[in-house]
Amino acid sequence: MAVLSSSPVAGLRAVLRSAARAVRRTPASVPAVLAALALAVPAAPAAFAASGGPLPDPIALVRPPAAVVGAPALTWTPCPAPQTGFECGTVRVPRDHRNPLGPTMPLAVIRKPAADPAHRMGTLVLQPGGPGGSGVDFVVDNYADLPSQLRDRFDVFGFDMRGVARSGALRCWDDTRYARAVTEALGHPGDGAFDRAVGEAADFDAACQAGSGDLLPYVGTDFAARDLDLLRAALGERQLTFYGRSFGTYLGAVYADLFPDRVRAMALDGAYDPVAYADRPYSYDLPQYLALDGAFGRFLDWCADAGAACPFGGGDPRGAFDRLLGALDADPVVVPGRGTANGYTVVYRVMFTVNSGRADWPSLADALARAERRDPASFVLRPPSSASYAFLTPNVVVECADRDYPADDGYTLAAHLRTASERAPLLGPAMAYGPPTYDHNHATACTRWPAERLSRHEGDYSAAGSAPIVVLGTTGDPDTPYQDAVALSRTLDNARLVTFDAEGHTAFGRSHCAQAAVVRYLVDLIPPDDGLVCADEPDTSGQRSTFGPDTHGGAAEPGDDTRELIGTPS
Repeated sequence: MAVLSSSPVAGLRAVLRSAARAVRRTPASVPAVLAALALAVPAAPAAFAASGGPLPDPIALVRPPAAVVGAPALTWTPCPAPQTGFECGTVRVPRDHRNPLGPTMPLAVIRKPAADPAHRMGTLVLQPGGPGGSGVDFVVDNYADLPSQLRDRFDVFGFDMRGVARSGALRCWDDTRYARAVTEALGHPGDGAFDRAVGEAADFDAACQAGSGDLLPYVGTDFAARDLDLLRAALGERQLTFYGRSFGTYLGAVYADLFPDRVRAMALDGAYDPVAYADRPYSYDLPQYLALDGAFGRFLDWCADAGAACPFGGGDPRGAFDRLLGALDADPVVVPGRGTANGYTVVYRVMFTVNSGRADWPSLADALARAERRDPASFVLRPPSSASYAFLTPNVVVECADRDYPADDGYTLAAHLRTASERAPLLGPAMAYGPPTYDHNHATACTRWPAERLSRHEGDYSAAGSAPIVVLGTTGDPDTPYQDAVALSRTLDNARLVTFDAEGHTAFGRSHCAQAAVVRYLVDLIPPDDGLVCADEPDTSGQRSTFGPDTHGGAAEPGDDTRELIGTPS
């Protein structure tokens, strides 16, 4: 461990960062770390006083993670309907992992024991996207479609992350207030859009502080990864076997960075660039705006050339889409039992539908044609629901806890939203100036976030010393752009990049090639060759797999935002 440099403040901060990382990775190093700190800390008060900054608490920074205290208790009982056939439980974890002996909070967990107990290998953790996706529901919804090799050899396990669903769901806007926000948002935001967006975000932030202020500092992914390690220990697993998709790849990357030696096998599908996501949020968000517009634009190009296969737009689908948004903003459609739908509603649904890739293009074309006819049965006219808001709330909050958005200086936020709208003109304006909902539109809320970011991960994401980590990226991914997977594969010390040359979000469940590579690695620990390319996307007549109806069970419609299905390759 280094001693203080010629800049006392910078040097001490470097010492503390080094100490924190040493203890996170090797709790047994605490005595040596404290001894080194004893040499560095005496100069700290004067140095920090001269710098005008507060003195960090070195002991808090290097306090060992909760796993040092011991594995939490876990008792399994049969799950109630609609999860019949699975086993459920609750695990209590420290609310604040800097204080592992302090107050705790519950995490809901679920598993399906291995179908072939005689050949059971351990536990496979499945982690959905989001943030905000329920890991419990993800296991229930997808277990039957998992390859038999995984169901036979592993207990299949999932959990609701802190602040999500059954694990202390965050409370911000209530359903009535959220419904008002999305109903008043527009497909063509128009004059005054920036001020309206900032005002809505400020109201959302205030509601979060009022409803969940005591939890907001503790829902970041660093603490969720420490929860995952406690769950690993509670399950009796020496190492972690993990498949994560979309946001689940960020949880996996943080876990591997904290506990690289505890990774048995990990596959990260639809990967985040963790450094840009956490530390350069504006540079991370803009590519998602561009990827979404690019994917939808390719659909519109297909539609223009598809003849009778695309009933939308009369040969000019781009112009027709723009006119549709304007017409619905001016005269919304009443959707029985769901409220009203306008141009914003269409943009919101399209944003999720394009995740399904080419297989859902005919369904999307039909839905847009129905919307042109003002048919309330069109799925692109389905307003967000209570289940939507239960997903969107933690989606915003966790990202605001994770990401280091700069405080608004009166210029940067406005410039970012303007750039996103101009460079992604199809879907960008409605999302940029809409209320806080999903992923790339969180800047208005996060630049003014009222809570401390105590549970944000600080690390380089190299996961030095880990087992191979398989990173999957889809070239036409509208949600997590392909370059994110490339960046993660280069950031990790020991990665294998698998490329799915296709439209849509994620590869497992849509590509036989990619799925076979993942299964072989998770079961046999034989990783794919770095640079493997799979080009077996289902075409527009293929079987659909869709990204996340508002209840669980049965097939999901395209554009569903509340349920995430892996599917099976056609």
